[in-house]
Amino acid sequence: MVVSHSRPLARAAIALATELLPTQPVHIEMAAGSYENTLGTDAVAVAEAITAADSGDGVLVLMDLGSAILSAETALELLESPVRVRLCAAPFIEGLIAALATAGAGTDLEEVAREAEKALDAKRAQLGDEHTPPAEPPPLTTQHTTGRHTVSIFEVTNPHGLHARPAAELVAALRDLDAHIELRNATTGAGPIPADSLTRLLTLNILPGQQLEVTAFGPDATDATEVVRSSVRGGSYPGPT
Repeated sequence: MVVSHSRPLARAAIALATELLPTQPVHIEMAAGSYENTLGTDAVAVAEAITAADSGDGVLVLMDLGSAILSAETALELLESPVRVRLCAAPFIEGLIAALATAGAGTDLEEVAREAEKALDAKRAQLGDEHTPPAEPPPLTTQHTTGRHTVSIFEVTNPHGLHARPAAELVAALRDLDAHIELRNATTGAGPIPADSLTRLLTLNILPGQQLEVTAFGPDATDATEVVRSSVRGGSYPGPT
């Protein structure tokens, strides 16, 4: 859920995130503005929104600034029934998008929070920030090396590269397949990163004309590779053959 001083801002943030990730089945609540729709925050409204957002798996709370944080902290003391709540220091817009993408895969609350908190890494990488944390490729396990194993390189012909919307669509499509996929920007050398993380995928800063290396393991490795190929060429994936 989101806590903001401004109701229009909260609504716009939710609209942006849900339009970028329209297939993610995640319930989002907001507590925004004070009485009579003025700027401000209300701890009681935050507590009510937390209760409404809770489905038993916990609630991640993203706040814009200042008193939104104080109101969220106060709201925890007002909850009438126990709810697992995580107040998250992630950036408001980027964090919401990353959280929505991650939660849509059924990931637990702490992993959703970690992804949200890393949401600025992609912007840092794109701006050439020397303090950008390096991507950490996951170790390959026996599970990853069994079944089909494919390595492919595709030129990115999508005119906008893999910016937020196609990257989010790619992550969502790959999650339906029984495969572990690693991606590397073969032009810049960035990566490899696991393709199930939107925040890490965006750190590759994949631009038109660059080469993307795809390594896929598992029974659906071939289909996973085709999903990536369609995405970087600006098409849509027709489904497994």
